[in-house]
Amino acid sequence: MRMTFPEKLFQVFLVLFLILMCITMTYPFLHQITLSVSAGAPKLGVSLIPNDFSTGSYTELFKTKEIWTALGNSVFRTVVGTILMLAVMSAAAYALSKKGLPHRKFYMSLIIVTMFFSGGLLPSYMLIQNIGLFNTHWALIIPSLINTFWLIIMRNFFMELSEEIEESARMDGANDLRIFAQIVLPVSKPIIATITLFCAVMHWNAWFDALMYAQKQSLLVLQIYLRRLIISQDESMIATAMMSTVAPPKESLKAAVLVFTTLPIVAVYPFLQKHFAKGILMGSVKG
Repeated sequence: MRMTFPEKLFQVFLVLFLILMCITMTYPFLHQITLSVSAGAPKLGVSLIPNDFSTGSYTELFKTKEIWTALGNSVFRTVVGTILMLAVMSAAAYALSKKGLPHRKFYMSLIIVTMFFSGGLLPSYMLIQNIGLFNTHWALIIPSLINTFWLIIMRNFFMELSEEIEESARMDGANDLRIFAQIVLPVSKPIIATITLFCAVMHWNAWFDALMYAQKQSLLVLQIYLRRLIISQDESMIATAMMSTVAPPKESLKAAVLVFTTLPIVAVYPFLQKHFAKGILMGSVKG
């Protein structure tokens, strides 16, 4: 069908609005990239043209031991945390998607309650300390193994799958674990990719739990390193990290850390993009 003039006008308005939104969101990040490769003092406002182009900020940044320690800890937390979250949530969501599960509504009620009520910060801190997870990598991974909202999305997706395929596999002698691993998961790539992206972004960007539960320098993550660098009132952190006689401007160094912290997780999205929309839609249409 050919579009009417008001429909065409609306389409033009929609495209222009989305372009404006895209520029609004990407321009500040592009400015940070520009600032990170500027050797001179930063100019007022935002600009996409470097002031005396130089990669000195990145050169000095990569000389510091802390940035590589933080990168290793962030990668470990993101990879291990994402894998464990997917394993636990997918198994729980698959079980909760079965109508024959005894007391399923009761279990779902208990899970949904956690979306609105929690034990609080102090009890959580005491729990982590008393069970021996304080100042370990697992303090950043185990408490976040289940996200209630994502669990519900996965459950709804599994409820949409055909039960006939599972029944035929069960008649051939397959047990529930084999059905889940060899039949359900392979056809659930959209929701797995979607939740993988959610989990990876959550773990990569998390900083508050690392600030609370991982206070050793050896457990430093990138977000905490960036936070310390940005909010430090003196130059002690930069001075101890930068040993060269001619150090880059402070703002350029901060921008370099921000870009270095952001780019890895941004690079993950294109690999999961084709599954993202399908997974989030199919996981949200059924209650």
